[in-house]
Amino acid sequence: MLSRWHVHADDYALQAASHPDLEVRAVWDEEPERGRAWAAELGVPFVSELDEVLADPTLSGVIISAPTTMHEELMLRAARSGKHIFSEKVLAPTTAACERILEAVQAHRVHLMLSLKRLTDDYYVYAQSVLDRGLLGRLSLIRCHLAHNGGLPQPERPTGILPASFFDPTVSGGGALIDLGAHPVYLTNRLAGPAKHLFAQLHRMYDREVEDSAMVVVEYASGALGVIEASLVTSGTFKLELHGSEGMLQIEKGRTPRIRSRLLGDGSWQTPPMPPALPSAMAQWAAQIREGTEPTITSADYLALTRVIEAAVRSDREGARVSMD
Repeated sequence: MLSRWHVHADDYALQAASHPDLEVRAVWDEEPERGRAWAAELGVPFVSELDEVLADPTLSGVIISAPTTMHEELMLRAARSGKHIFSEKVLAPTTAACERILEAVQAHRVHLMLSLKRLTDDYYVYAQSVLDRGLLGRLSLIRCHLAHNGGLPQPERPTGILPASFFDPTVSGGGALIDLGAHPVYLTNRLAGPAKHLFAQLHRMYDREVEDSAMVVVEYASGALGVIEASLVTSGTFKLELHGSEGMLQIEKGRTPRIRSRLLGDGSWQTPPMPPALPSAMAQWAAQIREGTEPTITSADYLALTRVIEAAVRSDREGARVSMD
């Protein structure tokens, strides 16, 4: 385990420990005191030197939940040491850095998996099948909204339940969009296809160095429009809507998904059963290492995710529409 910086670090340690093909053997952390405490909790050694971890022939891979701005360095070093890599999203804050990582992974023949977990959920599998079967006709609009109130200031915690480092661009690489907003970005990338142009507004409701809310309007090469929303300071939820020439699909957390299509029955609202979810990102990584199984989450997803986020940051900075060509 490389770093407990991200709030999902404990989740990844638990997933690894509970997988029959994986076992946590050691902890490294850029903050040694935090790392030692975590290693004690996990019952494994703390290793203070990263080179020692990467040189250990008994370790097959690393799980990275370090600051986003450290991803490139850690992944390049891990790949050059022949270690397989699982990581929290995003791969890196810039497209150029992502390309360097992917080149190193390919050159050293290691397996890389990014935790784009919503691409394995049952509702995504269903939404993709609806589009593939043409049940909505031509996709015209996609909207994905994801929000929570974890960043709302509290009397003794100005950054809410989130650590202050989440709002420090030197380690986080950005604000609401690069972390929480990554989920709707990679979902809409998959469902709508390549982005062509976009315009973004990154908003600071509170006095922070990075945005706590974001909205991105995307024109896709297919001709569809997309609206991506993310916020760390609202009592929000998750919503996904797909609108097309023949109908629409609505998915919302806590509610039964529903679809209306002129190609289904009498065209009235229906509540379809959800298909099985795909294996988790962690399970796909393990299968790829052990059996060479091709994962459903791919490097194309990693690269497209950062390309959209990077373009959105530029759009907000320049106050202009950005071309993705």
